[in-house]
Amino acid sequence: EVQLVESGGGSVQAGGSLRLSCAASGISAEDFAIGWFREVPGKRRAGVSCVGSTFDGRTYYEDSVKGRVTVTRDNAENRVFLEMNNLKPDDTAVYYCAADRSSIGVLNTCQGGSYDVEYWGEGTQVTVAR
Repeated sequence: EVQLVESGGGSVQAGGSLRLSCAASGISAEDFAIGWFREVPGKRRAGVSCVGSTFDGRTYYEDSVKGRVTVTRDNAENRVFLEMNNLKPDDTAVYYCAADRSSIGVLNTCQGGSYDVEYWGEGTQVTVAR
């Protein structure tokens, strides 16, 4: 059974930092594209940052997070991290990680496309206070 478990969310003041973790089991994460998405009530789930499989190597960052967010892999731990700095109230959302064998598919979905990414975690809440 494939599981993706997010952790590291919480409440911070504007300007603060958080490091989200996506722990994968049932798959070898390095062979999968991994995406970080976020959702707020009343809005469509949106891509934050996505990375192709280790073989693919491509990375995407949504414009509003460029320069503040870094996605990294720890293949030994089978985890993918999302380091977020200089957080803003608009970053408040539930953050999900997702995985699929298709790097093109995940990167497409990250940019608003309609590819159906196969595996999703349950999400972790990030709240940024003014």
